[in-house]
Amino acid sequence: MPRPVVLNRGNLRREIAALAARMIAEDGINDYGFAKRKAARQLGASNADELPNNAEIEAEVRTYLAVFQDEEHLERQHVMRLAAIEIMRELEPFRPYLVGAVLEGTAGRYSEIEIDLFPESAKEVEIFFLNQDVAYEHKEPRRNQPDAPEAILVFDWDEIPVKLRIYAQDAERLHRRPHGARQMERARLSGVEALVNETPAAANTPP
Repeated sequence: MPRPVVLNRGNLRREIAALAARMIAEDGINDYGFAKRKAARQLGASNADELPNNAEIEAEVRTYLAVFQDEEHLERQHVMRLAAIEIMRELEPFRPYLVGAVLEGTAGRYSEIEIDLFPESAKEVEIFFLNQDVAYEHKEPRRNQPDAPEAILVFDWDEIPVKLRIYAQDAERLHRRPHGARQMERARLSGVEALVNETPAAANTPP
């Protein structure tokens, strides 16, 4: 009688990471934790030890984008970073930081520009938007998260979705771990401008 085939745990972790990466790149899922749990269910994994960490998923996202969306990804990344610069210039009084996939270079087809703000008051930001006649949606953050923002505003900038997380001014100097346990990089306006200037032709490289 043949012995049952047991899937190697390391291979299963890689399969989960690869499937989660595809979901992030193709399906517009931005939450790494949700993506890997969904991928694990589809692959029949039930042990928490079999779940990849966020660094493994991010590596798979980069690989997926490089293989399947290379030119499209570079162009989108360039356009979204330029849009982020324009937005951050407008919001400079509120101390904006670019975070997330656009900064990290892992933005997929449905990614949004994510910006953290540290104003004296969250109301100042909403008043600014009202005065500028900018349509936005106010979303309540999940208060059960330890580093939850005071408010979340979402809007479109030239058809690019944007999410602003508004934090208390004192939180600017703290290291936060939003989006689960994934430590997120962040960059001020000058850093994003330098990032774009380092590869000005990346999105326009001929085939």
